[in-house]
Amino acid sequence: MRLSLTFSFTKNLLLPLHYNEILQGLIYRLLDKAIAEKLHDEGFVLGKRKFKLFTFSRLFGNFERQGENLKFFSPFKFYLSSPYNEMIESLALNLLKAPEIKILENKILVESIEVVASPVIKREVTVKMLSPLTVYSTLLSPDGKKKTYYYHPKEKEFSQLVKENLVKKYKAFYGKIPPSEDFFIEPLGISNKNEKLVIYKGFIIKGWMGKFRLRGDPELIKFSYEAGLGAKNSQGFGMWEILEK
Repeated sequence: MRLSLTFSFTKNLLLPLHYNEILQGLIYRLLDKAIAEKLHDEGFVLGKRKFKLFTFSRLFGNFERQGENLKFFSPFKFYLSSPYNEMIESLALNLLKAPEIKILENKILVESIEVVASPVIKREVTVKMLSPLTVYSTLLSPDGKKKTYYYHPKEKEFSQLVKENLVKKYKAFYGKIPPSEDFFIEPLGISNKNEKLVIYKGFIIKGWMGKFRLRGDPELIKFSYEAGLGAKNSQGFGMWEILEK
């Protein structure tokens, strides 16, 4: 399930340039306590891996950069989605009960909450990212230290790692293997301008906006629509929408 959330405010909203952690914290605060604790502390487990299985977009609206901050003008909106419908319903109901909330010291008001109709997913779809897509591996440097390596979408490992991550998330949520593991992702016209560096809790995360072609099993592709593509979805990475022709 996916929500489109629009907020308005009287004073201009000032947020740091890298606001993913703030937005993630807001999402957790808007959930029922039991659901928030389940997602944060337990997640959906597969072996040693735990997945939160929600993703959110960047903020959309008019803004201007002021140094290391972004000054937003009312209104703005963002999208939130998850295959865990109870989470989405919890957040929507709590917003309806208490439509005035705070981001940092800014009071904002919920203007609308819309359930986004699920798109028709075919074996091949062209999509654009609503938040950066990131794929990485943890490698060992010659001196034995761990190093995070972020893949470029044109590297041959990129598609395979996105697929492996997606299949693991599907298994963690449904407790079964998907009908097919047929999945491939291909970048379309990706250039350096699509590269985004996001600072989250002091760490730099590299991801990619832009257009991609997805091919494979429609059920697996639909799951990625709700849970997100690639890694770090619950930190605001990997949300996509079908590109209208």
